[in-house]
Amino acid sequence: MKSDTDRLDPLDRTKLDTSIIVLVLATGLLIPWLTFTYRSSWSMLWPDYNHMVSNLPDLAAWLRWIVGDISEVAFYKHEFASLGLLAGAYLAYWANRTGKSWQGFAISYGTGLWPWLVTSSLLGLLLSNLLWGWTVTATSWQPTFAAFVSLPAAMVLMFGGGWKVTINGAVMGATLVTPMCLLIVNYVCIPMNLPAVIGNVSGMAVASVAAFLLCRYIPGLVKTESSGPPGNQSSNTVVPLKPKTPDYGIIWGLRRVLADFSEAPFFGNEWASVGLLVGALLAFTLNPLSPAYGSGLLPHLIGAQALTSAIGVVIWRRQWKLLGWYPTYVPLVSVVPAAVLTYGGSWHVIAISAVLGALIAPPLACAIARRIPKDMHPYIGNVLSMAISTLLIIPFIGWFLSV
Repeated sequence: MKSDTDRLDPLDRTKLDTSIIVLVLATGLLIPWLTFTYRSSWSMLWPDYNHMVSNLPDLAAWLRWIVGDISEVAFYKHEFASLGLLAGAYLAYWANRTGKSWQGFAISYGTGLWPWLVTSSLLGLLLSNLLWGWTVTATSWQPTFAAFVSLPAAMVLMFGGGWKVTINGAVMGATLVTPMCLLIVNYVCIPMNLPAVIGNVSGMAVASVAAFLLCRYIPGLVKTESSGPPGNQSSNTVVPLKPKTPDYGIIWGLRRVLADFSEAPFFGNEWASVGLLVGALLAFTLNPLSPAYGSGLLPHLIGAQALTSAIGVVIWRRQWKLLGWYPTYVPLVSVVPAAVLTYGGSWHVIAISAVLGALIAPPLACAIARRIPKDMHPYIGNVLSMAISTLLIIPFIGWFLSV
């Protein structure tokens, strides 16, 4: 049975595509206007980013750093955004388990594994900061967040829930992913003046390959005697309700753009994204120099991220329909924020990074993921695409601006 969009003629399809982009752009412009309009009476009611990093020996500053790591993947780095993300994700999980019609896209791809996934990610984050927090100083940012959005969650999705997978995933995230990111960031990216995101995602990819190879040769790390083959243990979880076939129209497109904001931590849900964005905007309203590393560019960042996701959703909608899922979120957490934080929030930077990111990063991620061995999570292809796309596009933007 054909969906409504299948019956549209080319002109109507063009109008539909344009409508999605216009609506997202309007949202991207409304957010900065609201925050700049109402922040004047609330500004400086919360310590800024520099205050946090300059007081890192203090417990309060360390707690802010660690909790801020949860939203670091979106480049917001703030405790309000992090708590909002977790609160929205829990709401989405509860709605999924109770079959609420307003649950949005089923969190964590409808596997029912979100509790194990977030537990492993949080344990990996805490252990990473315990082991490597000493590397962070007031003048030296370090990727202590890396374990939260990489291997621990991927292992739970690959091998199922349970304490063995959850704990081993967290340990390997802290002992493999974080130090690999530290090495590449400090000994490759900084000397070569490359965006740190290249080192972050490259480290995630290399360490994850090593971890999955370890699981291949030592299967006891991820399964018990009663377990099936690796990758099939998710059958022990609650079977989610079968979702309705989407129509891939305007509403679906807007929902998909919103869900892309929480895709990197493997949530992929609108409510999780709403919590993330509301928390980030609250932080910006209280002190514009508190989120996004004190850059003051949060509104520009969110607008650019929404734009690149919208362009990707429109361009690659057929792939969404054919495959059921497509990595349109990839430039949202790599190319675009790296460009905005490197070159500023001008419309040139936003437009070029959003368009090129949407055109290059998703298909590259898909192409690499298809070649990943079956006993490794395909997210490795996504993070490799983030590294390659950023490496290609950021220098191009710099060249363009200098012409």
